[in-house]
Amino acid sequence: MDVPHFTLLRILADGRFHSGERLGRALGSSRAGVRKLLGRIEALGLRVVKARGRGYRLAERLDLIEPDVLAAQLGRTSPELCVEVLDECPSTNAVLAGRAAAGAPHGAVLACEHQSAGRGRRGNSWVGAAVGGSLAFSLLWRFPRGGGALAGLSLAVAVGVARSLERLGTRGARVKWPNDLYCGERKLGGILIEVSGDVQGPSAAVVGVGLNVRLDALAREWIGRPATDIASHSDALPSRTALLVALLESVAAILAQFSREGFAPFKEEWLRRHAWQGRRVALLQADRRVAEGSIVGVAEDGALMLSSAKGIECFHSGELSLKAL
Repeated sequence: MDVPHFTLLRILADGRFHSGERLGRALGSSRAGVRKLLGRIEALGLRVVKARGRGYRLAERLDLIEPDVLAAQLGRTSPELCVEVLDECPSTNAVLAGRAAAGAPHGAVLACEHQSAGRGRRGNSWVGAAVGGSLAFSLLWRFPRGGGALAGLSLAVAVGVARSLERLGTRGARVKWPNDLYCGERKLGGILIEVSGDVQGPSAAVVGVGLNVRLDALAREWIGRPATDIASHSDALPSRTALLVALLESVAAILAQFSREGFAPFKEEWLRRHAWQGRRVALLQADRRVAEGSIVGVAEDGALMLSSAKGIECFHSGELSLKAL
């Protein structure tokens, strides 16, 4: 079911003026009802311009995902994927995880225009740009093996995301252990993988990806930490629909190969893209320092290899995070 203010948003997405009377007819709503919906649109971080005698328009054209185009293109290249685009939801990972538990099929994909409670690792929130300025989706992939055999999965997915960004013209896409995407010294996005199932298998992974596409000043203030976007590293910004198609095609190919071969085939490419290779870091768990040293690389299973006073130590992601020293 469409969310009413998103129905209005799709009309206004062209950036042109639309009279209040026309909007009311299209929505089956009174003028007062239209104004109320316009207020909800502004609450999403978008600016609405009003001009007497002309009506309302968005301050800028809005790039919304086109579900029909998305389905047609993926139907030709990745028919195993079945994509649904929601107007709003708390978190694509949370919604898809619930569907997975209820028997959703392998290859189910959920994308969303506005996440009200996006999630990152270790219970952190994912703060994206205003509607149309970021991209968030989750993909359900079922594996014959248990969760213990999926070590390194987030690293492999990061390689797939970086590959697709480069193909579309984004310069310098890099990765950071265990699940971050960078351009330069700023974070571009992240990956959240949640695994369920039996120890011996089968298992299911909900693979969530969030990327900044175009950040305005307000979005950067909301995020509250150094961040960047695809627009800042691309000469020609692709549509969010084209971006989502490319990402899903690439990630699905990575997941299929990972299911057969594990992380090992992706290790060298991951290392070439590693933004923090050789850096001296502290390894934290719940803000408690558990190790300190220089990053040597990653093992065949995706474990971080750290050169410390104890020698070469290996750490799996879990609840760990890195801090540069």
